[in-house]
Amino acid sequence: MSEYQYYEFLAVDRPLNDRQLAEVRSLSTRATITATSFVNEYHWGSFRGNPDRMMERYYDAHLYRANWGTRRIMLRLPRTLLDLDVAEDFCVGDQVIARAAGKFLVIALTSEDEDGDWDPTSDTPMSALIGIRSELAAGDLRPLYLAWLAGHTPPTAGELEPPVPPGLATLTAAQRALTDFLRVDNDLLAAASETSPQPEKATDVSRRLAAWVKQLPVAEKNRLLLRVVDDHAVAVRMEMLRAFHDAHTPNLPTSQRRTVDELLDAASRHRGDRKRRAAARRAEEEARRNEARALAREQRLDELARDEEAAWLRIDALIATRKPSEYDAAVTLLTDLHALSEREGRRGAFTRRSQALRHAHARKASLIERLCRAGI
Repeated sequence: MSEYQYYEFLAVDRPLNDRQLAEVRSLSTRATITATSFVNEYHWGSFRGNPDRMMERYYDAHLYRANWGTRRIMLRLPRTLLDLDVAEDFCVGDQVIARAAGKFLVIALTSEDEDGDWDPTSDTPMSALIGIRSELAAGDLRPLYLAWLAGHTPPTAGELEPPVPPGLATLTAAQRALTDFLRVDNDLLAAASETSPQPEKATDVSRRLAAWVKQLPVAEKNRLLLRVVDDHAVAVRMEMLRAFHDAHTPNLPTSQRRTVDELLDAASRHRGDRKRRAAARRAEEEARRNEARALAREQRLDELARDEEAAWLRIDALIATRKPSEYDAAVTLLTDLHALSEREGRRGAFTRRSQALRHAHARKASLIERLCRAGI
């Protein structure tokens, strides 16, 4: 396949109306289009539409993939839910872009990897990523920080990291999917997480959320319920979570902001420590395997010692079959007998008997070759 491009758009807050559907259908005759989604794949040519304009006018999320290594997710949120100034703290070149589009804020998160091998079976679906939109709307800035991390190279001298959000060490499922999608280096993420405060426990948040909803004025509750009935349920949920977040976010101590170079150095140290720990674990596992093999070998030798003559008779029977697989079994048994003779100080007796066996079967080239390889 010389070329592959994938376009997906999703309407989350409200479905497209008939006029909007007609407009997007005019952009492609091959796309799968519904009131809430637009999906098309290209194996040649390209999409005639403008994704930026489609996000401004119709959709809340856009996913793009190409087999030359480009991955992009775009999200549209009401500007009342995420301030442009806040999002701009996390912008990095063409990798993280935030812009105003009327009453909306559009965020584009991009990852490029021209040297990587494309594996279509490992592509992250929209369903795994769309959760970050509601997280951002509710005031969780971890997705933006993850995108900033992904766009850290090449570093700008002295560039400072944005404010570190809580919970980087305990990402949500959508945030883990975004980490994979944007190819965030795991060691860099671990280094960044070192100054990230612990998030509140989910049970504590749920309890305070229930108390907050209970205290809302009746008129406000009625207004929200009417909007839900009027097919604005998703928007109402995000607005309520954002209002709750703004009212209850604790004042966390601000950690000292690190430069990109400091983060990269910390990631390098973390990578070295991780590799050393992995090497130590492998060494311990290998030592345990060697110990287990040695114990099993001693048990085999103990069993052979109880009836060594039966083992020699078994070897003769195996060789008599003239089958390669049986030759292998005979050589394995001879190897154990050799080890037994060394353990018990009877190497001479084994040597004489093995030489007699070689002489008796000198014309069996395949067997002799196996004996030579085994050092018998």
